[in-house]
Amino acid sequence: MVGKFFSFCMNVSELARQLHVNTKQLLEILPGYGFDIGAKAIKIDDRTAQQVMRKWKFIKRELEEKRLAELEEQKKKERELRKESGVGIVLPQLITVREFAEKMNMPVTQLIGELMKNGILANQNQNIDYDTAGIIAEDLGFSVQRQAGNIGENIKEQKKTEALEEALGKGDALEQRPPVVVVMGHVDHGKTKLLDTIRQAHIIDTESGGITQHIGAYQTIWKDPKTGEERQLSFIDTPGHEAFTVMRSRGAKVADIGILVVAADDGVKPQTEEVIQILKAAKLPFVVAINKIDKETADVQRVKTELSQHNIIPEEWGGNVPMVEISAKANTNIDKLLDVLLLVSDMHAEDIQADSTIPAIGTIIESHVDKGMGPVATVLVQAGTLRKGDPLVVNGEIYGKIRAMKNYLGASLEIATPSTPVQIIGFKVAPEVGDVMDLSKESQAQKIDIKQKKSLQTGAEKQTILDAKSDDDEEKGKNTLNVLIKTDVLGSLEAIVGSLQKIRHDEVGVKIIGKGLGNITEDDVHKAQAGEGTIVGFKVKATPVAEESMRENDIRFLQYDVIYDLINWVKDELEKLLDVEKIVTELGVLKVLAVFRTDKKAMTVGGRVESGKILEGSLARVKRKGEYVGQGKIVECQIGKQKMKEVAGGTECGIRFEGKTKIETNDVIESYSEESKVRKIEFLK
Repeated sequence: MVGKFFSFCMNVSELARQLHVNTKQLLEILPGYGFDIGAKAIKIDDRTAQQVMRKWKFIKRELEEKRLAELEEQKKKERELRKESGVGIVLPQLITVREFAEKMNMPVTQLIGELMKNGILANQNQNIDYDTAGIIAEDLGFSVQRQAGNIGENIKEQKKTEALEEALGKGDALEQRPPVVVVMGHVDHGKTKLLDTIRQAHIIDTESGGITQHIGAYQTIWKDPKTGEERQLSFIDTPGHEAFTVMRSRGAKVADIGILVVAADDGVKPQTEEVIQILKAAKLPFVVAINKIDKETADVQRVKTELSQHNIIPEEWGGNVPMVEISAKANTNIDKLLDVLLLVSDMHAEDIQADSTIPAIGTIIESHVDKGMGPVATVLVQAGTLRKGDPLVVNGEIYGKIRAMKNYLGASLEIATPSTPVQIIGFKVAPEVGDVMDLSKESQAQKIDIKQKKSLQTGAEKQTILDAKSDDDEEKGKNTLNVLIKTDVLGSLEAIVGSLQKIRHDEVGVKIIGKGLGNITEDDVHKAQAGEGTIVGFKVKATPVAEESMRENDIRFLQYDVIYDLINWVKDELEKLLDVEKIVTELGVLKVLAVFRTDKKAMTVGGRVESGKILEGSLARVKRKGEYVGQGKIVECQIGKQKMKEVAGGTECGIRFEGKTKIETNDVIESYSEESKVRKIEFLK
């Protein structure tokens, strides 16, 4: 009878295994659901086990609901406690999800869950902007402050945005203006090719139908499919490399509509995700151009699915984001894309207006120093009318007077109306990308201090160690790579410095001993010599005098045209400054039972492998009475008369040991391997 009873029973541990739950937890849970089972039960009858299995999915669901309710209640209490105690955090303009979680002393997974509740899909290495992070933090009960930044960069950016918003709110006689379209996306997904295709398409049979990459901005004319009216569109191209985050976000701020270019054969990539965040933060209406549909590996549905995971839902799936499948290379559906842009422009017509009668207002979208013309900048006029001879009032300072203006075709202009990008000659010193030009501030403006401004731009007044950590005590003792950086335009200089700021390491960093625009001069060579640094030029050359001085003083000069190459060089150089990491792997332990032969620097001994394995050619430590007395190398292993590459645990063998240590009976020999590993530099994503 007893045997019969046990034949219809199941072990509780087996039931727990099938239900994917801990045995102890199962015994604690079941009595609460009407199953009369003791807390120390070992077996459960088959009938009861079947009932438990049938009801388990309902039990599990109820338990999960209870757990979530308890978790939510706990979060609520934590939130209220933070509000009552006034717990605050300081957030920068951009912060990774991981760092954000650390600031709030919260698990990263929990924060990612909070972001998902707000429609934001981001992994722990992705950046989120201040506005987004601030909303999430406040929802969690924190009081939030904006971080001032090492050089007040966040405050400066905020002031520029506020100044532009204030200036654009001045006009009364509003009228429609051409939409400004920003083209954004991951590197190599075809942004520039798309614009080139529009330029070559000869959309209308006039010269103005072209689109020319001459001044960092573009214009074209397209016929409205509904009215047949010729309408103008202005384009801003933005670099796709991750180093140009600032430039992309600025592009979004000055635009009315965005084009998110995603390659059909590559899908959503890191910079695509970043662009999505920028577009959402800027609340910018946008169109998705799925490019490269002519490729054999193109998978449009996969791209749409990946975009939907970032809450970018196509119109045909019930969403509100227009998506156009194109091939910039094969000139496929470019006409449809332009039609959709005009349609989106009409849907947001009330936001695409400006007063052309007020003093001109605009944003600097490109800036550089030309060898023949001096400081030159491209301005996107956003309101008012800009005229030749007007003063150049930027950030409340007079930078000079307009001597000449050129349009996107390189033709001279006398006036520039809203939504027109113009190249301006007449600046005394190059303004910064993102600076606001507001001619209405002329009466309160002061003439710019050219010497001081150039000093600030070149960084002559300060040397900075660029690292994720800025505490002076932490920087002491670091190995640094000293560099002097010169670039052709301010946007590139900002992007390069921004990339170097993403370096994260406690032992090494980059020290900027000088920076600026234009070709390398003899003065730059003197700075590099004094700072024991390398001169790095991005799309610039050295003057003949500077070249001779570099040769005489043995100063290294590197030239780059691609930002990847420059950043990779910095990374490689920093890794050379790091000590090599040694990885030790313990292999096995042998106890010495007999000493057979002793030579000058070697011994033959016999023993038993107590654990692990003994390898021929491995390193060895000698341990006697619990203390290490020496080290050497095992050059040969032998079982009987047969040589072995390795000897497994529990086996007796003979070994040939090379080293200065004299081994004795009962010594312990530890076999191990040692591998040198080159350490890597981590860049923040």
